[in-house]
Amino acid sequence: MSQQEIASLFDNWNQALQTRDPKQVAALYAQDGILLPTVSNQVRHNPAEIEDYFVHFLAKGPAGKIDEANIRIFGDLAINSGVYTFTFADGAVVQARYTFVYRWDGEQWLIVEHHSSQMPEA
Repeated sequence: MSQQEIASLFDNWNQALQTRDPKQVAALYAQDGILLPTVSNQVRHNPAEIEDYFVHFLAKGPAGKIDEANIRIFGDLAINSGVYTFTFADGAVVQARYTFVYRWDGEQWLIVEHHSSQMPEA
């Protein structure tokens, strides 16, 4: 597995956002995946909770882009952390720090941990 292949996992996730289908986004997370989302105080612990978050997030029409990526691979685990920016349908822009932790399940890389927090400084 190369850094480029891990980087492409964000593109897959961002393309799933563009479908506006929360089930397609949630399907990229492992059954035991955890989401610490950008625009909710509630930690999401399972596929149903993750899907629920994306119902509300996708209603805003988000499109993401990576500003800085730092990719490390440790066997069946890979981490992509850095900064991304979301532009929403209403023109709002939010820059956030992110960490995606992926685990290879023997067939595909799935998100086991996703932390996203808005930049603290104006």
